[in-house]
Amino acid sequence: MSTPLTEIEVGTELPPLTVQLTRASLVRYAGASADFNPIHYSDRFAGAIGLPGVVAHGMLTMASAARVVTDWLGDPGRLIEYGVRFTKPVVVPDDDKGATLEISAKVAAINEDGTARIDITAIAADEKVLGQARALVRLT
Repeated sequence: MSTPLTEIEVGTELPPLTVQLTRASLVRYAGASADFNPIHYSDRFAGAIGLPGVVAHGMLTMASAARVVTDWLGDPGRLIEYGVRFTKPVVVPDDDKGATLEISAKVAAINEDGTARIDITAIAADEKVLGQARALVRLT
């Protein structure tokens, strides 16, 4: 954690995180999760069902966004709850760059029980891709 606990207050911003999601990332995630839905690797299939292209797995996007919190905490075991709503798909072009996911977060509430609510924002291609992305963390 880069901010000492005594300095954490509502509004404290966590260090931002940038994640590159490439087609190689999607292949590795598909193997780990056993989610081989063709929307995650086939432009032809994704286009046929109305998607703008191959999209990242929602759970991969969600997990990537959580890293802004766990990196800040230093101990992922201090993440108590985490939830999001998926608002936009992350389209991953078939090139070496892929999609850029910009993640930011700030402390939204500090509770008397030593926990805090962290609100997370995840942006890809200038669009918010997660809604109500919130984490409950143990500060001590």
